[in-house]
Amino acid sequence: MKILYAIQATGNGHISRAMELLPHIEKYGTVDLFLSGSNSTLALNTSVAFRSKGLSLKYTCDGKLHYGKTFTAFSWRRLHREAKDLPIEKYDLILNDFDAITSLACKIKKVPSIHFGHQASFVSEKTPRPEHASFIGEWILRNYAKGTQNLGLHFDKYDDFIQTPVIKTEIWNANAKNKNYITVYLPSYCDKELIDIFSKIKDSSFQIFSRQIKKIHQENNNLTLYPVDKHLFNTSLINSNGIITGAGFETPAEAMYLQKKIMAIPIGGQYEQICNAAALKNLGVFTLPKIENNFKEEVQRWLQEPHKEHNIDFKPTSFIVEKLMEIAGCQKLKQIDEIAVNEIERLVID
Repeated sequence: MKILYAIQATGNGHISRAMELLPHIEKYGTVDLFLSGSNSTLALNTSVAFRSKGLSLKYTCDGKLHYGKTFTAFSWRRLHREAKDLPIEKYDLILNDFDAITSLACKIKKVPSIHFGHQASFVSEKTPRPEHASFIGEWILRNYAKGTQNLGLHFDKYDDFIQTPVIKTEIWNANAKNKNYITVYLPSYCDKELIDIFSKIKDSSFQIFSRQIKKIHQENNNLTLYPVDKHLFNTSLINSNGIITGAGFETPAEAMYLQKKIMAIPIGGQYEQICNAAALKNLGVFTLPKIENNFKEEVQRWLQEPHKEHNIDFKPTSFIVEKLMEIAGCQKLKQIDEIAVNEIERLVID
């Protein structure tokens, strides 16, 4: 079976999940990757058949989505041309992790696909939303990428087509410890702003992961800056006292799996993260709408709060891929093969 796996690269979460899923998906056939977007700072450790600029998110340096730069860099004409040129008709299965080009290509060429990943969970109205939903945000989540079938991932099984998060093998097998520092991953902030914010909290040590630096840098007695690297980040999270991060999906999920304290701060203006923050708050996670002047006091309050256990029924990656392939019809193909074998055995006996 030939499989096209389209991955949205507007952040590191999609890439991280793809690296974990790929070996399991490859057991079902030959996989070509389509990478769309240019925000990821993680390397995808395999060859990529197709690449596109896609829609890459742009951020300010103070924790917000930069709408002007994001949409100025976007070309509808280029997207439509790339969709027409993408040879999806050559594949037996299309897996789409929130990519608009693949979604449009499937619509133009009338090819079925599976919308797979976190954003697919928002097809369900049961998936948590903030108290005041955004009309534009809802439209984007429901229309930016579509499939003829859906398999969503979220912090909990809010609907029958939603599974719990994919957890990387290194995290799944980890022996979590507490080495008395806090991991920080806030990619919508620049280094200058992060250093200014966390230098003021002198009674705690922070390992800050930066999308700007290339090597580890000791800023002062309580701040160390790290480049975004999978192994470095996993090691930091596994051994941390807790994590301060955006309200993305993969990082909070892995922190909950490791039973770490979490402070989640959604990227300003990014509706999906605002929805995630609502879900995390429902699960007992400490959330802030943004970093304000009283942030030092908020961090101290967070650290003093008793830790709440996260009782999520996490499943191994192999289980999630099996569910995905059941939706794709692979179980049906297996049944057909078994029928064929039984028929051959009957003819031989006769």
